[in-house]
Amino acid sequence: MRSASQPSAEQVRKTGGLRERKKARTKAAIQQHAIRLFREQGYAATTVEQIAEAAEVSASTVFRYFPTKEELVTTDLVDPMIFAAFRVQPPELSLVEAWRRALIESFHELTESQLDTERGRGLLTLSVRELWAASLTNITAGLDTMTALSAERVGREPTDAEVRNAVGALFGVLLIAVLDWYKHQEGDFVAHINAALDQLESGIML
Repeated sequence: MRSASQPSAEQVRKTGGLRERKKARTKAAIQQHAIRLFREQGYAATTVEQIAEAAEVSASTVFRYFPTKEELVTTDLVDPMIFAAFRVQPPELSLVEAWRRALIESFHELTESQLDTERGRGLLTLSVRELWAASLTNITAGLDTMTALSAERVGREPTDAEVRNAVGALFGVLLIAVLDWYKHQEGDFVAHINAALDQLESGIML
């Protein structure tokens, strides 16, 4: 029998959930300050100590969330949101439509400052050579996750050629849309994604 001083399972769950949300907010805040300082001062000129001061945490806390300086830029905090949203899309949706809805739902949850941080990450990745090299691992991991989730959804293996080709086409369309957004930030990004996916789903007629 549980004593009055022992927390219930529900209390443990809520406490754990609150703790994880607090960690997520701290991690996002550190990255947001890092991206802002990198853009203002330059990547090489900005120190982890300056980032810690701006985020009002210790340098050791920064390194606990981001073990290397490069990871302050290359760590993608939005992809996990998109993958989670994809997992709960209705089964009757096509593969492209499921990814479309997951993307739109996730981007609609982002604030303007979060969107600015995402675009800043992209611009830094494109302009700083070592960041581009470091980001390739994350890009590959994202593609692998998309392939695995897509294969699971359609009941096939990730090695299936049709699955890999479909995800490759989808990934390529999304990558071009994101790169355009990084460079130009013109128009509505979600509308741009919608138009690109419409063309992919209807077929490339060139």
